[in-house]
Amino acid sequence: MELLAPAGNTENFLAAMEAGADAVYVGAPALNARNLARDLRLEEIFGMVQYCHANDKKIYLAANSLVREQDLAGAVETLAILEAMHTDGLIVQDIGIVRLIREYFQDIPLHASTLLSANNSQSLAGFKTMGFERVVLARELTLKEIELLCQKSELEIEVFVHGAMCFSYSGLCLFSSFLGGKSGLRGKCVQPCRRHYSWNTRKGSHSAGRSKKKQQSRKKQSAGSGGKGQYLFSMNDLSALEAVPALQAAGVASLKIEGRLRSAHYVSHIVRAYRLVMDASEEDFPEALQEATLLSNRAMGRKTSSGYFFSPQPASAITPHHSGNMGDYLGRLGNVKAFERRLYGKLTLKEELFDGDRIRLHAEPSGERLSFSLKELRQGNDCVERSKAGNKVQLLLPPWDLYEGSSRIDVYRVDVKKDAAVAGILPESRKVAAELHKIREERAENIRQIVSELASPLATDEIPELVTPRPYVSKKAKKVSRKIKAPLDLWLRMESAKSLFKALPFNPDRYLIPISRSNLSQVGQLKRHLGRRMRDLTWCLPPVVFEGEQQRFAKQIQQLVRSGFRSFQLGHITQFTFFQNEQKVYLSSDYTVSLMNSQAVTLVEEGGLEAAQLSIESDRSMLVELIARYRRYHSDMKLGMTVYGAPALFTARLDPDHFQHNKTLSSPKNEEFVIIKKENVTATVPVRPFSLLPYLFELKSAGLEYAVVDLSNLPCGKKEMEELAARMTLTGKYSKLPTFNYLGTLE
Repeated sequence: MELLAPAGNTENFLAAMEAGADAVYVGAPALNARNLARDLRLEEIFGMVQYCHANDKKIYLAANSLVREQDLAGAVETLAILEAMHTDGLIVQDIGIVRLIREYFQDIPLHASTLLSANNSQSLAGFKTMGFERVVLARELTLKEIELLCQKSELEIEVFVHGAMCFSYSGLCLFSSFLGGKSGLRGKCVQPCRRHYSWNTRKGSHSAGRSKKKQQSRKKQSAGSGGKGQYLFSMNDLSALEAVPALQAAGVASLKIEGRLRSAHYVSHIVRAYRLVMDASEEDFPEALQEATLLSNRAMGRKTSSGYFFSPQPASAITPHHSGNMGDYLGRLGNVKAFERRLYGKLTLKEELFDGDRIRLHAEPSGERLSFSLKELRQGNDCVERSKAGNKVQLLLPPWDLYEGSSRIDVYRVDVKKDAAVAGILPESRKVAAELHKIREERAENIRQIVSELASPLATDEIPELVTPRPYVSKKAKKVSRKIKAPLDLWLRMESAKSLFKALPFNPDRYLIPISRSNLSQVGQLKRHLGRRMRDLTWCLPPVVFEGEQQRFAKQIQQLVRSGFRSFQLGHITQFTFFQNEQKVYLSSDYTVSLMNSQAVTLVEEGGLEAAQLSIESDRSMLVELIARYRRYHSDMKLGMTVYGAPALFTARLDPDHFQHNKTLSSPKNEEFVIIKKENVTATVPVRPFSLLPYLFELKSAGLEYAVVDLSNLPCGKKEMEELAARMTLTGKYSKLPTFNYLGTLE
């Protein structure tokens, strides 16, 4: 079994090697989902590759970011260079990258990222069909589920055993993107799960028209009537030291440590800890576990838990009263005063501190953080190199406008003062650079040909002229009517089949409802209600299907097909496996099959889909370029997009006791959300939906053929239907709704 360590820089790489890692993974430049750190240069990566291959080690490249259309040309060049380097595997999330590798760079071994959320054996079978050799499983699986997947699949299985945990399934988190265009699926996450949230005193309402003024008023009411705040979603770090023997017995190929953004100190301690328990005999394991736990505790990580390994609902996964900050807690910052044009803050130390240690300040209630290396440590009137726990000291602080506005500022040490460089010898940099230059020259023509074929600049006549959006008219809203006309096909998604029997504000071209027990009980009534239009009903698979649910879903799909239903929407890229034995089914994909570039769209078309939703995170310019370049070569598959709804910003397996379903909670910035209990997951959704309804004509002119109005996480009463009708006809006195990233820029 392989021990796989993170390497965000050369220092961490050498620390991992010295501590006993069998392999490392590093970020591929501009293609990895940890873009908040400096990308390693290709020259540095090539040196690591040469070192690993000369020392019987392996190195994998994480190209696990979603790729925007405008980034395709750069991705082609990077993939060509990585193939020539002979890296041992490429960890991938974007299925457009998968297609590029299958078509042009077949010598690159494909590894499915945890962002592809592999939860069951059918997804593993689908990934094998797609050409993957290894799959990094979702972090939400239990030991029993992992063992079953190892037994049922011929693929290599990689499992995260240590490090940060996302509250949401990794590939299904839209929170950071929804708040400000910083996509977690592209490595830009601002970690909204680490923020402090407060429950409002009244049950939440999904009224789309609630004004910001009313939101602020309600926030003040809740603050004054006991709406207590907590770190509701802040996961403790994962530590699976005690689970190592079980994972080894299950047949797991690789144990993976998270932490490409962490320090060499952290990497060294955690790798040594896992090396100890992996190499221990059964007789020596208890002693090795004790020593490994001590090493882990000194690594300056967060509070830890065993994650989902021993329970699908682990009670210790979240400590809601704890901020989830990483590092050693040093105390609470006291008065901050200026002296000789410098800022000093008082602190009573809870741990020993050295001048030069890396410090992070955490301000409440905003949740903002500031990191810096300590350049001066004072005890009394003297500058000191170190100070012991219990001493009163002054820290030299960088400027920060939150010293005055925060109710408290906690201080953490996140790295130690750097000592001498970690021992280790990488290949001589000039020689590596020369070899890489030769590779670039040899591959240049091939790169130009592929880019010319797939991602050459669009001609002027290929870029559509967008129709100017229609403005709202401030007049009395129209009553609910079936006569509302839209410029492109409208697909209506509802959570409950019963909602389709009510009066709707428009006559949808297609209905979408999830495959659920309650909806399946309405099949007979649906057939009678829809009549000949039953062919316009699409049954939607969820993005997450657990191993124990596969057989049920397979039977339910067969029953629906026998009942005459032929249209199904995939929530996960591998769910085509449910339909391999079905004839004449109409398959489409939900936005959870993230399509951000024309190569990804081409892959799903080649897989037999007849319609596909483009990424819900798309901004206007990306959308226009993607559609135009795809239409340059293809015309058969319908392209759509969700234009209205309250999408699940978090989709999680965890449903802790401190959750209050259907009750409004607020962020420090007064943003409001609701946690909804679904059939097999919890979904955290915004109170106010986003809306692109004013831009339907513009979207049609960009090349979209259908728009999805998703009411599945919203109330669907008479009042809400009247408001929806008004918004669709651009009438009525309703406040503007957010547009997700459409009018901004997706980062």
